[in-house]
Amino acid sequence: MAVDFEFKDSYDIYDLIRLVNVLRAPGGCPWDREQTHESIKKNFIEETYEVIEAINKNDTDGLREELGDILLQVALHCEMEREKGSFDFNDVANEICQKLIVRHPHVFGSVVAKNGKEALESWDAVKLKTKGIKKQSDSMQKVPRELPALMRAQKIQQKAASAGFDWDEPAGAIDKLYEEIDELLSALPGNEQREIEAEFGDVLFSCVNISRFIGVDSEEALTASTDKFINRFTLVETLAREQNIDMKTADIDTLDFLWEKAKNIIAEKAKTEEK
Repeated sequence: MAVDFEFKDSYDIYDLIRLVNVLRAPGGCPWDREQTHESIKKNFIEETYEVIEAINKNDTDGLREELGDILLQVALHCEMEREKGSFDFNDVANEICQKLIVRHPHVFGSVVAKNGKEALESWDAVKLKTKGIKKQSDSMQKVPRELPALMRAQKIQQKAASAGFDWDEPAGAIDKLYEEIDELLSALPGNEQREIEAEFGDVLFSCVNISRFIGVDSEEALTASTDKFINRFTLVETLAREQNIDMKTADIDTLDFLWEKAKNIIAEKAKTEEK
């Protein structure tokens, strides 16, 4: 059976919307027709992270491809709702355009924003007003719980800070971290797992608070540290193999020696590459 779709040398967003419609229509793709919002919601997350990966790698071709995959996800979800008669892609585009205009009074209105900070404050003020949010705690509740935990914590802390609930300087946040570590250490002997978990969470939350004060994105910082650990551990394995050391049976002093050696090798290599 012929497919009702015009083949071209170059396609645009309207062709994508039409293509998704064809895929989900009778006679289209059985897999696409079976999908629901719930069945493909994790695909959206995966595609988003692949976009981030392309950005981190400065991969222009990869970025173009992965952004296309994101557009596909948007088109699929819109098509599912169009089939139910609730909204379509144009409704989504209209709503975001309306939102952008309303939330940029410093561009489309009389509000003045001299820099990025003032522009963000303008955006947040309009957002609170249009959503009927009167308290910062209400805005905190609207931060998705599904966000990565570090990212969510940092957003919540930023909202608390905008309400004036914040330390005057980093020292206060650092002292709070030590306090939370002491509470964790006090909880360990009791062997009450729920209490230990709660205190450990407080330690992590305090670490995120410090990251905000020193201008560090906690999610990015932990990702970088994890990468660093992988690189060092890979070298430790190589050194152990070269010295006929069984890492599973080696004592902690031997492993620590290998770790420090790997750390120094990587540091020296980095210095050489900088020159």
